[in-house]
Amino acid sequence: MARYTGPSCRLCRREGRKLFLKGDRCTSDKCALVKREGAPGQHGTSRKKVEEYGRQLREKQTAKRYYGVQERQFRKYYDKAEKKQGITGENLLIQLETRLDNVVYRMGMASSHKEARQLVLHAHFCLNGKKVNIPSMLVKPGDVVSLKEGSRDSAKIKDLIERMQTAVIPKWLDVDKTNVKAKVVSMPERDDIDFEFNEQLIVELYSK
Repeated sequence: MARYTGPSCRLCRREGRKLFLKGDRCTSDKCALVKREGAPGQHGTSRKKVEEYGRQLREKQTAKRYYGVQERQFRKYYDKAEKKQGITGENLLIQLETRLDNVVYRMGMASSHKEARQLVLHAHFCLNGKKVNIPSMLVKPGDVVSLKEGSRDSAKIKDLIERMQTAVIPKWLDVDKTNVKAKVVSMPERDDIDFEFNEQLIVELYSK
């Protein structure tokens, strides 16, 4: 399936929740959910009874769109989560949290997952000292994600570094804001994920 290239705000309206796909715009009065009510399309404002399957599907779509993951890859994460010890839904979210692009986002170097993904794709970051350009790489405790030295001269990167100084950092990351690097000190826990998910609905959907 091709990656979605349409308006990001349309996805938030479809799910009826802010997915923070446009960074600072999502917290302003310009947010599409503030300006326009209802899902996109001519039938978006009509009230429909949502069945159990519909709620499960919407929760899965929300998680996919929040982290910027396609269906095939999302299903692979779920299959791995199911095979691991522990709670499947939590295992799934923890895998998504440890993606390299999400680490860049959590360390405050991007205003959205989409922007973080672009920074990784353009090879602005290193993992354990080696240049990488794969957003889906999974990090583990002890890994260090750092800004590539040659990227510091970019005006865009300078703005992002300034933004990073006020970012709230999750406890599973040890961030050096001066040198723009983050060390993974532990695996994230469910309570570390600040976005509201009902992961059990996703498990129920894939368990059918």
